[in-house]
Amino acid sequence: MTKLTRRALGLGGTAALLAAPAVAQQRQARSYVLTTATTGGTYYPVGVAIATLAKVRLQSSQGLDLSAISSAGSTENVKLLRENQAQFAILQGLVAQFAGSGTGAFQAEGVQRNLRGILPLWYNYEQYVIDRSLATTGRIGDMANLYGKKFSMGARGSGLETMHRWIFPNLGIDYEKFDLVYQGYGPTAESLQNGSIQGGNFEAGLPTGALTQAMANAGTRLKILAFNEEDVRRANGNTSLLSLSTIPANTYPNQPEAVPTARLPNFFACNAAVPEQDVYLVTKSIFENLPFLNNIHAATREISLADSLGGYPFPLHPGAIRYYREKGMTVPAALIPA
Repeated sequence: MTKLTRRALGLGGTAALLAAPAVAQQRQARSYVLTTATTGGTYYPVGVAIATLAKVRLQSSQGLDLSAISSAGSTENVKLLRENQAQFAILQGLVAQFAGSGTGAFQAEGVQRNLRGILPLWYNYEQYVIDRSLATTGRIGDMANLYGKKFSMGARGSGLETMHRWIFPNLGIDYEKFDLVYQGYGPTAESLQNGSIQGGNFEAGLPTGALTQAMANAGTRLKILAFNEEDVRRANGNTSLLSLSTIPANTYPNQPEAVPTARLPNFFACNAAVPEQDVYLVTKSIFENLPFLNNIHAATREISLADSLGGYPFPLHPGAIRYYREKGMTVPAALIPA
């Protein structure tokens, strides 16, 4: 089994922003793990924020403790949930779709029947970055100019690696012709800066810390590639997972113009075995403390109760269903576990 090292939450100072409720009755302590991704992207800081929120709101009053850990990313997160090394996870939309249907990266293992949805989080934006000298058109098709050159596929076992193995064939790009390296977001940013690789993709919420670092330190040498409607249609293959969106101008240093690109959803999910009451408490804490999360990372501003019942590739957890029904929402039959 994979050995995981828990990282310090790193947001201890933010706990003072929330006053913990009075202790009415100490309950039996339960400790859960929330698995995220590598530290240079969006999953890790948002996971840490959710874990910090749970500690402040739920640990003393309800005995529920949630700790965020880094991982290779979504594909590994599904494995960690299956093996009960983690009980909560952030999952990229494509990986969640494959896990829920037993296809793609999970064809050998089959449908991951232990997965349950809690809520949609934010959108990941495709942020393909290459040396500007190779960006002859400025669109995603310029990836073919990297044949024979180094490209970072993402960390092994990550949702990013899974995405690349799915999206490149859809776009008619033969990624086997790249000189492939496997790095997380932080090392990818450093490698782009020092010129040891010529391309990478920072698929994450806006803004992405590692990409900010790369764009600031590389001057004008790097270019974010654009998608148009036809690019998104081709990238989707036979799905409708991706949609056209925009990286606003000046999201990153040396990016004076808006960049149209593709985006896909992320989900907060858990193991079906987590008790209903605990998932209910976590779900309620998130929706009732969104300003706290918003102050920690801009990506959480996309979390919306109104949009919480769409797009799941597997059933909702009964604890989440309980909260949505409490708020007067009608949960579709397709999202109710059999």
